[in-house]
Amino acid sequence: MDILLTNDDGIHAVGIKALYRALTGAGHTVRVVAPVTEQSAVGHSVTIFSPVRVKEISEDGYKGMAVSGTPVDCVKWAMNAYLDKMPDLVVSGINNGANVGIDVLYSGTVSAATESALAGIPSLAVSIDDFRPTDLSAQAAWTAELLLKFPWDRLPAQNVLNLNFPSCALSSVKGVKVCPQTNVVYCDYYNCRKDPRGRPYYWLGGEIPMEKVDPGADRALLSKDYITLTPLRFELTNFAAMNELQELVQSISMS
Repeated sequence: MDILLTNDDGIHAVGIKALYRALTGAGHTVRVVAPVTEQSAVGHSVTIFSPVRVKEISEDGYKGMAVSGTPVDCVKWAMNAYLDKMPDLVVSGINNGANVGIDVLYSGTVSAATESALAGIPSLAVSIDDFRPTDLSAQAAWTAELLLKFPWDRLPAQNVLNLNFPSCALSSVKGVKVCPQTNVVYCDYYNCRKDPRGRPYYWLGGEIPMEKVDPGADRALLSKDYITLTPLRFELTNFAAMNELQELVQSISMS
């Protein structure tokens, strides 16, 4: 397959290099287009008020195009200014940190896959429940095997397959679960600190309250050492509410 590979941790991240080696080793043609620097939690943002610059990198058999923008910028630029034809598949990852629940809206990794899915290209987002992985070769090899076995022509249009690995070694994984997205949001908090001049600044933190998480959802299963696989769709219209809203607006006078 012709694969476009991207991420949000930056073109030099451990995860994207592991995927590149695994996918090229499996015989795929892989084009890397990824951010120059880490772009975690930028969501689906695009660069419109400054130019996007691109630089080719090559080191130790790994090569790609480094983009001075967001993960979505990378996919847009690749599809519209770089590739001579659309790829068969877009893979985004392997991300440092799980992308479950509300994370899929914040995540640059998932958003890059979403951008390509919206363009009609089958897309896979890959993450691991570990913010400081050092070797993801086993997870990358598992992902490469999944690509070969998964029936991509049966994935519904404009859907993203969201794959998450637990933090344990692959040999300790209990299995693979196709599961729903966690519907519990973070309990946010801000740490207030002071800079050297005594001025306050704030650092966002947050945790998902595990006691509220459905035991069959992705966040809970990851914590129990399962690989999780969740199909995500990004049709946001609330069709169930449309009739009620129509009745409401019809009752509003236009005079």
